[in-house]
Amino acid sequence: MKKYLLVLITGLMGFAASAQIKDPVSWDFKAVKKGADKYQLVITATVAQPWHLYSQNMGPGGPNPTKIELNKNPLVTVVGKPKENGKLQKVHDNNFKMDVLFYSNEVSFTQELSVKAGVKTNITGVVKYMVCDDNECLPPSKKTFDIKLQ
Repeated sequence: MKKYLLVLITGLMGFAASAQIKDPVSWDFKAVKKGADKYQLVITATVAQPWHLYSQNMGPGGPNPTKIELNKNPLVTVVGKPKENGKLQKVHDNNFKMDVLFYSNEVSFTQELSVKAGVKTNITGVVKYMVCDDNECLPPSKKTFDIKLQ
């Protein structure tokens, strides 16, 4: 009887561990000084295999695109739109019945910033993203950040 109970408990523990929400993306945030009052915000996502992270440039009706939202700061001016740097893949996804754009392994998003001269401040915000593999998608996630500009 004890043997069967041990097998049952071990099986349930394995099931509970596999049912936990996992996040296969690790994030790195930094600001690179490009001039006296110019910075480049660099947000790098490292994506575990076999997962992939969707591009910012997805059309409607598909998976959630990656979105970078910067909080307003009167000392910081956002210059242009975020750029993606990585190996972009375009495939037809039968689940979404459309072509999708995504990155595997690693992608960096860069955003140019201008800061009021002579001040030290931070830029804060959130990255909203979704990851899928060939069999499933995880619920949309968020990662907040707070980076010094000095």
